[in-house]
Amino acid sequence: MIPHARPSITDDDAERVARVVRSGQLAQGPEVAAFERELAARLGVQDAAAVASGSAALELALIALGVGAGDEVLIPTYVCDALHHAVQRVGAAPVLVDADPDTQSLSAKDALARRTRRTRAVIVPHAFGLTADLEPFAALEVPVIEDCAQALGAELDRGNPAGSGGALAVCSFYATKMIAAGEGGAVVGPSALIARVRDVRDYDERETLAPRTNAKLTDMAAALARGQLARLDAFVARRRAIAARYRALLGGVKARLPVDAGARHVYHRFVLGLDRDPAAVARALGERGVATRRPVFRPAHRAKGLDGFPEADRLWAESLSIPCYPVLTDDEVERVARALAAVLGA
Repeated sequence: MIPHARPSITDDDAERVARVVRSGQLAQGPEVAAFERELAARLGVQDAAAVASGSAALELALIALGVGAGDEVLIPTYVCDALHHAVQRVGAAPVLVDADPDTQSLSAKDALARRTRRTRAVIVPHAFGLTADLEPFAALEVPVIEDCAQALGAELDRGNPAGSGGALAVCSFYATKMIAAGEGGAVVGPSALIARVRDVRDYDERETLAPRTNAKLTDMAAALARGQLARLDAFVARRRAIAARYRALLGGVKARLPVDAGARHVYHRFVLGLDRDPAAVARALGERGVATRRPVFRPAHRAKGLDGFPEADRLWAESLSIPCYPVLTDDEVERVARALAAVLGA
């Protein structure tokens, strides 16, 4: 079976972690501090605070911006549930926004229509590795949080790194993300806001009992993430090469291929548009040794029993993500393409 996703782990990665284990400094320490400096430099921002997960990063970014009870935060409905949970955990209300048909992130037009006097922020994911245009969201007149969980290494429209265009940005280093630390995340942005994140991510030895948490990253995870970050350019190049090969091999297959957006796309996911039930296609591909999945489990509005999100419904009904990651071999790419041709036809 060709897995849908697989991390790129080398002997050097393993040795980096082993050195930390042998040192006895397992919790947050010098590896975390070094990783924060390297990540901030890579993304062209003032500072970065590493945390335990991408979900924790979302929550702490909202806290740093002063979002809390009585506030509303605009989020896409066509996205993983982490955004919804983070908004609820800070006491605010998540307001779901329909998808943009081009970027598959949230629609700036629909976000503006759903804005109220209680709106305090908007979270804009760069869906599946394709950066969204942040400029239209300025009309909302609230802070933009970039969700770069799937887009490290991509560029924004003006050539700046993804993660450098919002009031804050969040990253994820889950095992299948652009760089893998097993678990982990970060909030990046101006030093004054990142200082608030650092204050809240650790509860211990504080003068006051103001609410805080324990969301620190370990030095073991940071050591792994540093090795991965150093190879990010190579990871991105390989993903783009695989995407180009898929385009060459799948040109005649009955499926819509992702937009070729140049430096704006790093292909964390290679998502096909189908005219058939994605679940049925996934089962047929699985029988041929290829693991695939819907890129979003289900839109959040469906869990709430809501209507009025036609683009998200359309994307969910037609989208299927196929294997695309740096350690996918050329032979495996060919096998995936052959399986798709057999299942979908030309």
